Amino acid sequence: MDSTALRAVQQPLKDAYRSDPREAVVTLRAHGELGDEEISCSVATGKALAVAGLHPASGGDGSSALSGDMLLQALVACAGVTMRAVATSLGIDVSGSVHAEGELDFRGTLSVDREAAVGFRAIRLRFELASDASDEQLATLLRLTERYCVAFQTLASPPNLSVSVE
Repeated sequence: MDSTALRAVQQPLKDAYRSDPREAVVTLRAHGELGDEEISCSVATGKALAVAGLHPASGGDGSSALSGDMLLQALVACAGVTMRAVATSLGIDVSGSVHAEGELDFRGTLSVDREAAVGFRAIRLRFELASDASDEQLATLLRLTERYCVAFQTLASPPNLSVSVE
């Protein structure tokens, strides 16, 4: 897809969202089923069923998908798609790969140390790119990718969260 085709697809959406901002608000949903016999949760991804289990550092055997990995994979996917869209929009020819890594201290997850955080304490997102673009163009590409990546921005500025039981 080139920038003209991308604009042709996105412009009617942008016009609709400007005229009625409520049309731009979309609720995404995910669903999982708790495992009956194993410590797991099966999550429908839209393309396949992912069975998530405990990380080996918390007692799992590593045979299931890991939710921390899935979080990083979602970040990589979102950042990669966003970068491709921004590059297309700006007319920058770029190829390469996206990598994410995150650090967890499982003392928090396992309630070994109340001072240890539960969750990632650091996440690093890295792009390995090949392009004829100037350093200035690549800096703009990176800045706009960071700005418009939904997963990145959600992690950078967490939304209001709630939990309930029915």
